[in-house]
Formats: sequence, C-alpha cells, structure tokens
Amino acid sequence: MKPVILAEKPSQAKAYADAFTTRKHDGYTEIQPCQTFPQGAFITWGVGHLVELKEPHTYNPAWKRWSLGNLPILPERYEFQVAPGKYKQFQVVKKLIRATDHVINACDVDREGSNIFYSIYYMTGARNQKIERLWINSLESDEVRKGFENLRDNRQDLQLYEEAKARQISDWLVGMNGSRLYTLLLKAKGVQEVFPIGRVQSPTVYLIYQRQREIETFVSEPFFEAEAIFTAEEGIYKGKAKLKEPKRELIAEALNSRNITKRTPGVITELTNTDKRTPPPQLHSLSTLQATANRRWKASPATVLKTMQTLYEKKLVSYPRTDTRHITPSEFTYLEAAIEDYQKLIDQPFEVASRTPKKRYVDSSKVQEHYAIIPTKKLPTTAALTKLSPLERNLYEEVIRTTLAMFHRDYLYTETKVTTDVNGLPFFTTGKTERDKGWKELFVAPKRTKDSEEPALPPLEPEEAVQSEISIKEGATQPPKPYTEGQLIAMMKTCGKLVEDQSETNILKEIEGLGTEATRSGIIETIKKHGYISVSKNIVSITDKGRVLCQTIEGSLLASPSMTAKWETYLKKIGNGEGTGQHFLGSVSKFIQKLIEDVPVQLEKQTIDIVLPPRPSSGKGSYTRTEVAPCPRCGKGNIIEHPKFYGCSNYKNGCKQTFPGLFLKKKLTVPQVKLLCTKGQTNVIKGFTSADGKKFDASLELKDGKLNLVFM
Repeated sequence: MKPVILAEKPSQAKAYADAFTTRKHDGYTEIQPCQTFPQGAFITWGVGHLVELKEPHTYNPAWKRWSLGNLPILPERYEFQVAPGKYKQFQVVKKLIRATDHVINACDVDREGSNIFYSIYYMTGARNQKIERLWINSLESDEVRKGFENLRDNRQDLQLYEEAKARQISDWLVGMNGSRLYTLLLKAKGVQEVFPIGRVQSPTVYLIYQRQREIETFVSEPFFEAEAIFTAEEGIYKGKAKLKEPKRELIAEALNSRNITKRTPGVITELTNTDKRTPPPQLHSLSTLQATANRRWKASPATVLKTMQTLYEKKLVSYPRTDTRHITPSEFTYLEAAIEDYQKLIDQPFEVASRTPKKRYVDSSKVQEHYAIIPTKKLPTTAALTKLSPLERNLYEEVIRTTLAMFHRDYLYTETKVTTDVNGLPFFTTGKTERDKGWKELFVAPKRTKDSEEPALPPLEPEEAVQSEISIKEGATQPPKPYTEGQLIAMMKTCGKLVEDQSETNILKEIEGLGTEATRSGIIETIKKHGYISVSKNIVSITDKGRVLCQTIEGSLLASPSMTAKWETYLKKIGNGEGTGQHFLGSVSKFIQKLIEDVPVQLEKQTIDIVLPPRPSSGKGSYTRTEVAPCPRCGKGNIIEHPKFYGCSNYKNGCKQTFPGLFLKKKLTVPQVKLLCTKGQTNVIKGFTSADGKKFDASLELKDGKLNLVFM
C-alpha cells in the first residue's frame, strides 16, 4: 500500500511535493514511484485545525445559556468535531488514511503539529496503522527527501500530542468557565461587557497593567548634580562629580566649601585605558528576531512570525518557531562552505576571522527539536530577492548578517576612564575609542541617543592642567517606560524577574516565562482583539476594559504568572513521558471548582474604579458611579467619576470642586485625578494639544481648586 503523508496546510504539502515527481488531484497530491517511495505515496493536508473541541452545549444543552448556576462546565470526556467549513477536505483526508496501512505525520515539527495530526487521525476512525514522524528544519528539496528517508517512530510524537491535548483542554476549561464567571459577576455590578479569561492571556494583561500603574503613580523627584566642561590642550570633554542632592543649594554649598567657582581650573589625576572586545551576537531564536524587528522596523511580533513562516515556505530560512540560539556541527559545515555566497547576497565581503565552530554558536547539547534560525543552502537569485516584500527582505538579511557575524572579528575598542580633580572634588569621565569595527560593519548603526554610547575623548595626558566651566545641572527621576510590542515578547519570556518568590522565579526561568516561542505573538494579538490592550506607534497601553479585568482578578491566581508556570512545568512532564493528561486535567478541574467558590466572595470586596462606556448595542446604557478619592476642597465628599467630568459628591451642600474629563484634548484617567486629589500633582502626562494644534507633555498641578500646567 502507498503511505499517506499528512501535512498541516496546503503550502507545506506543496513544498514536500516539490521534492518529487507528482500528479495533482482534488485535495491531495500523488508522488510517483521513486527511490524514497518505491510504491509512490499520497500527500494530503489539513487547513490548520481541521478538528476542534466541541462547544459546551453539545455535551449539555443547559450549558448554552450563560448562567452562574450552570457552572462549572466539566464534561466527563472531551469530544472533537470537524471545524466549520472544513468538512470537504476532512473527507479527503479520512478516505486516504482509512485506505492505507502506513501514515506519516508531516505536520509542523512541534507540539502543535503533533496535536493537529493526531486530532485529525483519531477523528477519521482509523486504527492500527503504522505511524511515523517526519522531523525536518528546512523545506529544501534535498532536506525533504533526506527527512522522508530517515523517518522517526512516533513514541515522542505521541507524548507531545498528550501534552498539547492536555494544554488545549485546560485552556478550553479556563476560558469557558472563567469567561462566564467573571462576565456574569461583573454584569451584576453593572459592567455590560464580555470578559474572555485565559490561562496565559490574563497574567499577561495583568503584567502590562502593573507597568502602566507604575508609570501613572510615579511621582517625579527633582535632583541636582555638579557637571563640568573641561578644555584640555587637544580638545573638550565633560565630567560629572558624585554629588547628587534634591536641592540646588546643597550642591552649591558643597562647591563653596571647596572654594570651587565656575572657572576653577582642574588637573587630570587619573587616566586609564582598557582594551575591550565584544564578540559577535548569538544566532536568532524567534523571540530575539521578533524583538529586533520590532525595535528596528516597528513590525509586530505576529507580523514577524507570519513573514518568517513565508520565508520558511520559500525555503530561504530554517524553521522559525525555535527557542534555541545554537546549531549543530552539521549546520555549521554547510554555513561555513557558503560564507562567500552569503556575503555576495548582502554585498558585504570581509576576511573570515575563524572557520572553527565555537561553543557560543555550535552546541548540540542545546539543540533539541530545532536549531537557531539560519539561512538555508538555497541561494535566491537577484530577481527572487527583488520580489521579496520590504519586511521579508529585511528579515532575511538580518538572519544572514547574524549568521555571517559568527565568522567575523570581535568588535574592539578602548575604554578610557578619566578623573579630573578640581580643588579636591573629583569629576569622572568615561569614553571609548573604536579600534576595529569587526562584526558591527555588517549591521546598520542605530541612531545614537543622548545616553546610548560613551563619547569619544580627545588625547589627554596624566597631570595635564585643564580649564573648567562648572555648573549645577537639574534633572528629575523618570518613571518606567511603557512596553513596546517587542519588549512585551521579552517580558513574557523573562517574567520570572518580576516575581519575588524565588521558587516561583526558578519555575518561570525553567519554562521560559509565559507562553511558548510559538504562541507569544498570538497571545498578544488575542488580548488586542479582546480590547484589553491597544498599540499606538508601537507603544502598548492598557485599555479601560483591561483595567477592569485587572482590578477584578487582582490578588487571584489568574493574575499570577506563577500559576501558568506551574501548569507548564507539569505539561512538560507529560511531553517527556513523566506525567499524564488525566492527572493534570484532574488538577485543573479542582482549580475551576475553587475559582467558582472564591471569586464571588473576592469580587464583593473588590473596588472597580473605572467605568466602561455602554456597549453600542445596548442603547443608552448607564454608568456606575466610581469614587476616585476624598474631595481635596471640602474634605467631606468624594470625587466621583462621571461620563464627561469628575465632581464632588457633596455638591448639593455647595462644594464646587470638579475636574474635566478632557483637558487640552487629553483624557484624564482615574489614577491621574486620584494623584491630583491626594498629592496635588500628577506625573508627566504625554500628549496634550495646544490651541495651535501642537502636542506637548506636562504635569498637572491642583492649585486653589484649578488645574495648572507644570513644565519640568
């Protein structure tokens, strides 16, 4: 019998077919007899998930209605169905699989690929066929043929399927129960919105909320420092004393006590030069490539993954959903042989520094399912390169440049540290001198920011006398910066740094944070779609709906990255054959039961200090009045949020304190008004619009009941 090859999607099936002589049919392709398949073979495909979990009401009609009384939703067994609109292709797959005794899983080489294959296979009703696994990292024809000639057995594949299925069902349980529970309880409080809950989504939203709260409640403190511009014989350089005080007069006193005036000369007392080197960067994993692309070209992580998948299907790069930054000696060998060809592709020849594999890049012990993202052996023509989209070209070249950097020289520079004494007060300066650009010549230098690099220094001599211009500089402490989408990927991967409990931090490190390399960009897209976050000019912000969710789940396990980390730890055990899906889902069921018991009590005590506008379909709607803070004017009432302004609840007794909802075309948030009431001033608010239409940033100050702008 001819074996049946099941690919995940049509484009993948086509890449396999390109390696052989074939005939096309409706819904499948026939491989003609060849060395790899002496009898020939059939290639068919899914369309992603041909099969999905059934909806709750198919188990129990009562579960169709959203009601607290119908919770929990915990089916005795979990059933699957053919996804809507995919029945025709499923029938093709079913017919082929049931007619053979040998099936090859050629879906994506990851857990999700295993899940897609087995959910389709079991749905066909086929049993007892020989099942083997294609495991390749490139869709080039020679790699495809080599992969089919060296198929794996399906023992590991079955374990990965059990892991992926347990993850899929647990996410379904949390979503179905948590979303209904929180939506219905919030509805009872007057919030007319649907709140989807997710095992990974919810803690991700909460971490974004935490960052935004830090920014909004941050109170900027002024500080003063002594700085100097020194004029030496061969040039000018700057220095800074280790004096930092909250008041200008304290710095002035410190200078006066040493008889230092604006023009007091100095002398260079210490001058050290240290030669340093920076090795080439490591190869890219998906997350590092997503972060780089977001920083350089403002591409969203989801767009980067989609584009990399396209380049993979064009056979230009290796498998993109990888979490490792290493390759094996086998990949190094073909890359080393093609150095000059890759150099021509980016038109940047250089003398190869080393053709020896280094542990920083080549380490088989750090390569499990996939290796780092690298270019394939296929070299595109000039015509093929011009047909790539701008982002495809940028990403492809980034992969090539990072790969070539492995063979380049280290970046060499000299770090210079200078101590300039002015009447006993040392001023310190650090600068650098580039000696060899090395691997950095492969990359376009980023625009320099004020503090991004140490400045170049003029030639200086020990004991050299210098002229001085000493001044007191004012600065202010700065709030944390909001996340960009690229930083969000990094935050999700390293969120162990944000958790105080050491044991939980270790778990998060072990499983590499929230989500997986392949799912993080999808999670970000999902929480965007749910309206929990917004992205403007690459800056991620929490929405009012996101705030309500976070205030609601605050203090619960759903807000904690640790919960999902502990779940992921056990899921990995299932994938390694050390745990069972049955045990895991039993624990998830207990978690759901406890959620349903505890959340109504928690929500009774929870304060939701943001009001959502009514949903468009709900007519006029109504607002729940939210108390912001005690009134700063009368002290008897509370400032209440209204649809278009904030006002004192004691207005009937004559208190006239109000705050506008919109000030210079900028919406004032509840936390900002709270700061005005309690501290008298907000932190810097970005995006006010002046009368002539210009944007500017400023703090707001409450003085005599009125708002004033404060410029830092």
